[in-house]
Amino acid sequence: MNKIKHGLLLLYIPLLTSLSAVDAAEPVTEPPPSGVEQAHAELWRRFVDSYGIIHDFVGDLPTPEDCRLGKPNAIGWWSPIEDGPMFTGLYLPAICERARRTGNPVDKEQARRLAGGLMKCASVSEVPGMIVRGVGTDGVCHYPLGSDDQTHPWFYGLHAYVMSDLPTTDERREIVAKMKTVANVLESTGWRCPGDCAFKGQFRGGYTGHLFRDAVRYLYLLRAMYDVTGEQIWLDRYQAAQAAIPEHATKSRAEICAEGYARDREAIRHIDTHQLWIYVGTQASLAQLVALETDEKLRALYRTGLKLNATQALVSLKDYQKFDNQDTKVFGNADWRAVYNTWFPQKTQADAERLARTGDKTRRGERKSYEQAWMQNPLAAAAIVALADDGSQRDLIEAAINHYDYSKLNMATFFFAECAVYALPETK
Repeated sequence: MNKIKHGLLLLYIPLLTSLSAVDAAEPVTEPPPSGVEQAHAELWRRFVDSYGIIHDFVGDLPTPEDCRLGKPNAIGWWSPIEDGPMFTGLYLPAICERARRTGNPVDKEQARRLAGGLMKCASVSEVPGMIVRGVGTDGVCHYPLGSDDQTHPWFYGLHAYVMSDLPTTDERREIVAKMKTVANVLESTGWRCPGDCAFKGQFRGGYTGHLFRDAVRYLYLLRAMYDVTGEQIWLDRYQAAQAAIPEHATKSRAEICAEGYARDREAIRHIDTHQLWIYVGTQASLAQLVALETDEKLRALYRTGLKLNATQALVSLKDYQKFDNQDTKVFGNADWRAVYNTWFPQKTQADAERLARTGDKTRRGERKSYEQAWMQNPLAAAAIVALADDGSQRDLIEAAINHYDYSKLNMATFFFAECAVYALPETK
């Protein structure tokens, strides 16, 4: 009351009849957080588990029995732990950059937690070099099949972390040792990703093929290992690999990098509308190759691919406008046990893929595919553009990020919003 009277006297208003109106005015509130801050809060509130591993969505975790039998399938597709190291590994560099910019102890601790999650993904299998997709209810159980899509981001995230000033000396030493162990196993397998349990001795995916994704990721893995170890053998392998022509190709890997993801369109369908999320890591790795390479001819090839991808992804980025925050489609996937209620023993990977194609479409609903098309793909495109951008597309990227109400999203892939923001040049 004293403050109000003082204000009235200063304004020379003799009457106090307006006092009741002042008292009844709505209190001043803080402005709503920016899109990226809301995304950050929602991701950490709902999707990052106690180990520091990002879940695909909120739902019951698989039990040891689920993992042993392969429910909903032996690959772990459609479970909450389908993409743990992929999502965590792609996200960690963004949080390392966030922590560098803010200096906030909370951000630094979150980066450490994510790094710990990635280390756990490499530590629960008895098969050397196996990067599991995540862990179930007991903190150990896991599906027997990982993949190249999980293993490459595992390296990408830990590479960024150990090259930052965040880890302690002991922590850095431990992580680099684990990276060397996994990389040496992959080298011994021809850069194929090993399976576990019933699929022990088998592999799921690799890096030496002839596609754009193959070339970029393989070169990045070799060059990153040189970066973290300083061991000449990794640089020698990288230099040999970039000049080599993969089987079924007519160009060297470095030349393939210059073609961008357009090269893969025949092999991987619907890249521009549905699959950009699996190219964020490739684009990020290509950006790293540009940064780490000293040969200007090679850098020019890498930069060409980087820019081509960004130009092509711009079209998909603009699709953010098609997402309606008031949409009420059913996200039945949260109850994955009810949706994927058929099961049979899986003796082969083909069996597991066949089982993964079953499911109750009515219970599943349409919300997951809606989010994938109009949230996941545009935000993945935003990250791809940002990784090659000098800031010229900042307004469009920020418009996309600020479009979504992240509290209403079911899929964790909105973390691509932070990947995009922290890939853009820092504003002065």
